[in-house]
Amino acid sequence: MKVGVYRDVASLDAKNGIQPRPAGSFVHIEEREYDESLLPAKGLPAKIPIPARERPIVPGDADSPTRPSGQVLPGGNPGHPAQFPSMAKCTYCGQQEGKRACPAIGQVCSQCCADNHLVRRRCIHVLRTSILALLLMALLRIRRPESLKEHPPDDLGRVLGLDRAPEVKTLRRKLFRLAAFGRAVEFGRSLAEHRVALRGVAMGFLYVDGHVRVYHGRHKLPKTHVARMRLSLPATSDYWVNDMAGDPLFVVTAEANAGLVKMLPVVLGEVRSLVGERRITVAFDRGGYSPRLFQKLIADGFDILTYRKGRFPRVSRKRFEKQRSVIGGREVTYVLADQGVLLLRGKLRLRQVTRLSEDENHQTPILTSRRDLSAVEVAYRMFERWRQENFFKYLREEYALDALVDYSVVADDPARDVPNPALAALDAKLREARAELSQFQAKYGLEALVNPEGERPTMRGFKIALCKLGNNIWSAMKRVTTLEAKRATMPKRVPVQQVVTGKVVKLAPERKHLTNLLKMVAYQAESDLVRLVAPHYRRAEDEGRTLIQSALASAADIEVTDHELRVTIAPLSSAHRTRAIAALCDELNRSQTRFPGTRLCLRYVVRGASS
Repeated sequence: MKVGVYRDVASLDAKNGIQPRPAGSFVHIEEREYDESLLPAKGLPAKIPIPARERPIVPGDADSPTRPSGQVLPGGNPGHPAQFPSMAKCTYCGQQEGKRACPAIGQVCSQCCADNHLVRRRCIHVLRTSILALLLMALLRIRRPESLKEHPPDDLGRVLGLDRAPEVKTLRRKLFRLAAFGRAVEFGRSLAEHRVALRGVAMGFLYVDGHVRVYHGRHKLPKTHVARMRLSLPATSDYWVNDMAGDPLFVVTAEANAGLVKMLPVVLGEVRSLVGERRITVAFDRGGYSPRLFQKLIADGFDILTYRKGRFPRVSRKRFEKQRSVIGGREVTYVLADQGVLLLRGKLRLRQVTRLSEDENHQTPILTSRRDLSAVEVAYRMFERWRQENFFKYLREEYALDALVDYSVVADDPARDVPNPALAALDAKLREARAELSQFQAKYGLEALVNPEGERPTMRGFKIALCKLGNNIWSAMKRVTTLEAKRATMPKRVPVQQVVTGKVVKLAPERKHLTNLLKMVAYQAESDLVRLVAPHYRRAEDEGRTLIQSALASAADIEVTDHELRVTIAPLSSAHRTRAIAALCDELNRSQTRFPGTRLCLRYVVRGASS
């Protein structure tokens, strides 16, 4: 007699350290033959032996053994049910280039699993599939999990080595479980360490800037200034660190939209743990201007590069000179003046390089502690900060950087101090009172100027004639004095609990931080591909990323052997683009990268090109 075998998944969830499903939840495992004489009159035996090899089952997962994708094909690993049947014209299979481009993608799964950063070892196969699926979404510009409904799951699954890709609810559930471990920060640190080891030469200059994610929901979040909108709106601030090529290294979420002056020591503490004792030049904009902070950073072994903020003495036109240089293969020309400046009453001496605009009307002063660089390179490195602004714009438009991953919130610190809103209201009243007083005084002075001395020759007569206006001035002065006294006794900052009605909350950071890290890795992979194809494509600086996107989205043939996963990419729209991608494939094949979780070595060719 055949009997269905079921497993209590609630107990399994608790055992594996993930959020348990409701008690009494069972998943069908298999049908087994039992001697009918051994079965009781009602129901199943009290205990049915379950093989020890059975892994926890998540209903509906693409990698669940309830689906046919549990089969392990050549080169597969029992922990990762890779399935690569040979086929022609497979959509999206150009995406395999992305896995080979950035070594972080090929190693991030194994590294974070080995270091136990996100999950326990029993869930490694789930982690690998989830990460690869999210990376695939980023490279294909599938900006939200809901957009998976617009793409065939079979085609996406073939790129992952599955019979079908995880669907919306499955992927959201996996992301929720990964975030539940609360180890995204450690995961990001591991990625940053790997990136520093790979591209340490690009860490000589690091650019730090904040990106504001505007929130339009119903919860009350702290407000901050959004520069691109020129408004103060509820938002969350992230601080990104990019290398000298503009590629991201890591990201830190600020508490309550803390400013750059407050966050720089936190960010640079993380930088120090990554790069060691080597001296790094940190470039940032005027938001981090603070001479006292400069003094501290230089003492901690960092060099600074930033704009000078506030009023400054204009440099004489005679001191400017036109200077030219070739930096990074680019010829740059600036009109510059170089001098030393003293800050903090002579306690801090820095170098100031001032650039004169083409119309000779505007001067841009740049402060730095580097005295070994030429003035042209100082200006060039400072203006290269716009790479980071372009990075933010690119991620907003291409990767939906500002999109919410979930709508959940977590409790925030109710004792956190915020600017006193009552003080702002009092300041508005004080400005109004001072403006009214100024109007009365101006009118009184005008009357004194045009006073006909023949009619009112004495001051006493003038005051009697304008007694009503004089009384208004005295009343306005009394009101200003009262408001100033009240303002002096009012605290400038108060606990946020006194300002907000209800609970003090903030957006749940873990899932958003995880998705930001994966988008960062996808961007790094795309950048690495652009650098590899640049020697073979003349317009790589302008069209490099467009070319890579076209190649990643192209169709390809898959051929599987015992030790190799061969991907034959269809030719692109023009011969010179096809030749560039063929050269890129040759570069990638030299790395001998394996598909994550398998022993299959990835090999690329372009149809019609010599391999």
